[in-house]
Amino acid sequence: MDFLRVENLKKVYGKDTIFQDINFDIKEGEFITLLGPSGCGKSTLLRCIAGLNNLDGGHIYIEDKDVSKKSPKDRGIGMVFQNYALFPNLTVYDNIAFGLSVKGLKKSDIDKKVKEMISLVQLEGKENCMPSQLSGGQKQRTAIARSLVMEPKILLLDEPLSALDARVRKTLREEIRKIQSKLNITTIFVTHDQEEALTISDRIFVMDRGNIVQMGTPEEIYTNPNSLFLAKFIGNYNIFENKDVKKIFPEYNWESIAIRPEAIYIKETERNYNLGNFIYKRGEIKNISILGSVIRYIAEVEGVEIVVDLLNRGEYKVYTIGSEVELMFLKNEIKVL
Repeated sequence: MDFLRVENLKKVYGKDTIFQDINFDIKEGEFITLLGPSGCGKSTLLRCIAGLNNLDGGHIYIEDKDVSKKSPKDRGIGMVFQNYALFPNLTVYDNIAFGLSVKGLKKSDIDKKVKEMISLVQLEGKENCMPSQLSGGQKQRTAIARSLVMEPKILLLDEPLSALDARVRKTLREEIRKIQSKLNITTIFVTHDQEEALTISDRIFVMDRGNIVQMGTPEEIYTNPNSLFLAKFIGNYNIFENKDVKKIFPEYNWESIAIRPEAIYIKETERNYNLGNFIYKRGEIKNISILGSVIRYIAEVEGVEIVVDLLNRGEYKVYTIGSEVELMFLKNEIKVL
């Protein structure tokens, strides 16, 4: 049985249809990421699942029960927002305890649950701090703890890391994933950051202009984009449309193709290759960037620039600008779009 099921969902604002005919299902304990550019409808979809926005069509089922018309408090859903939404006049402890107090739990039970959450999100020593005394990461941990302490069936996270700097984002997203795995809580995470989605998700639902255009594991989404939009949006694909395809691969009747930089090699004379696995093209190195463990080359073939990422295996393998090279395109990694 699917833990969360969405059927034919539709949302309209005035004359604008945000999305329609949205369908998907999620298993219990899955970590799902809604990924897409700004304005594609992912946050609106999340708010509809939470019950914060009314539906204009379709149904939402949790544990096979239709919750489409239920209020947010009756859906068993916890939601964490981008802007934290903490009570500024309450301490960390009291922010986390607030929902439990409203439910009328005994003080001893509240204290036990709040302390467990504080430990889980690593906020020990910050219990009596006000939100204004916290860093961005600590505020977001407090917001997550406040949702989790209510023991929701589903946790919704609406771009919770977008206001944080890169280092804190990376640390906190890893912590969120660990917490989610430990509690086995079904989670939907909204982001427009591809690296974030690829790093923490069980599955990714990619949205574009109100549609879910592809669903799959991070590996499936990254290695097998099903459209030109996906190839441009995910990773650093080389995208060759018709005029460039005709220049580089005139022997193939392709309209447009995509290939990852790491799926292109530079032929080394001392190595043996299975020749049938590759398409070979002569080119020239135009630029070089050292990206730590990766060397990024810009090569040119028939006037078309191509990005090639090779493992940095030592200085003697670095090609120089102007070097004539033979590029090897791995056939089964060329995605015809």
